[in-house]
Amino acid sequence: MTHQKSKFILDFQKAVALAGIALLGACGRSDPNSSSDEGLKIGTLFPVTGDLAPMGQLIAPTLPLLVDRVNRCGGANGKPVELVSADDETDPNKGNAAMTKLAEVDRVSAVVGGFASSVSQAAVDIAVRNKIMMVSPASTSSIFTERAKKGDFKGFWARTAPSDTYQARALAKLARDKGLKRVSTVAINNDYGVEFEKAFVATFKQLGGIVVNEQKPTRYDPRTVSFNTEAAATFKGKPDGVAAVLYAESGSLFLKAAYEMGLTQNVQLLLADGVKSDDFARQVGKTTAGRFIIEGAIGTAPGADGKALNALTQLWKTKNNTLPGAYVPQTWDAGALLILAAQAAKSNTGEAISKELRNVSGGPGEEVTDVCQGLALLKAGKKINYQGASGNVDIDENGDVSGTYDVWKVGSDGKIEVTDKVSAAK
Repeated sequence: MTHQKSKFILDFQKAVALAGIALLGACGRSDPNSSSDEGLKIGTLFPVTGDLAPMGQLIAPTLPLLVDRVNRCGGANGKPVELVSADDETDPNKGNAAMTKLAEVDRVSAVVGGFASSVSQAAVDIAVRNKIMMVSPASTSSIFTERAKKGDFKGFWARTAPSDTYQARALAKLARDKGLKRVSTVAINNDYGVEFEKAFVATFKQLGGIVVNEQKPTRYDPRTVSFNTEAAATFKGKPDGVAAVLYAESGSLFLKAAYEMGLTQNVQLLLADGVKSDDFARQVGKTTAGRFIIEGAIGTAPGADGKALNALTQLWKTKNNTLPGAYVPQTWDAGALLILAAQAAKSNTGEAISKELRNVSGGPGEEVTDVCQGLALLKAGKKINYQGASGNVDIDENGDVSGTYDVWKVGSDGKIEVTDKVSAAK
């Protein structure tokens, strides 16, 4: 064989090998990252920094607490569960990068997250491509239901918080119950804000109300520095109330700008889950008279009324000396379902977890509220039906759950007080 031919064959073999590597990268992992012989590795994708940092920091301790409990009672499939945390910075691009690292470097089998719907939209396709089971405790946009119905997720997506379609209806009904006839809307311009706004407008009109800025809704860019223009547009037309679908950091700047422009007087503020935090009133600030600007604001947010809630509350108080905040129950349930599904499948791969998730969440079997009790029954070959802290978490074919919503208001001390609960029954 000539040297030239030999070189040609070697070059051709290298080219084929490189092409094969590229093809595997393009198609995702051909072998899911975690086999039955390896321990279960779960990633978290939360906004520890950025616009939703106050919410992300509230839920961040949840999974370490759950994993510690699970590992103390023997882990999953006979081995300790490992947790890998990532900060999505409340940014879809950063979330995409963080999810890619979890999939391709950390090689997790499952992810609890994201939080913001826009981040989950960016991350879920990476999860599907790499056969990673993704369960969000807080991404509530109705877009996920629509995409699931199209078959986009192939069973690798679910959430433990109900869709915003139901929350928006609850907020619209709350507005009408308060006697509001003319409202305007303002929403963060992303999947969460826009879809919520549309559902609110449709329901409020059905209930006989008028949406003042329906033809020209106010949708803001979270990177905006000054919100004077958006505030003026929102409060134009002297509405009785303003339905504000906000994130904490940018939303506080918007409401402070509206107050400083003299627009908030005698206008009922209607808020949603993105700002349900005891710190939000402090972020917005106080009036010249020393009162919180958003005192008296009312809102809705996914609530929790599950059979496991009391036990979680007691554990949380013992470990953190506080009550669990918004979305902690949903986060706990997301992690618990992933661990229980792995044990039910007797495999730690994302694909196996995906196939068992709905069975442990709502299939036939003994009802359990404690994750360790569930693991013990599964190890004994029995079937279970997990009853969560947030609710019964029966995940349907689209990855959705029903649930309840808290109705809340901001008190004179700036703290959130839950005043009622409404059902999100479909």
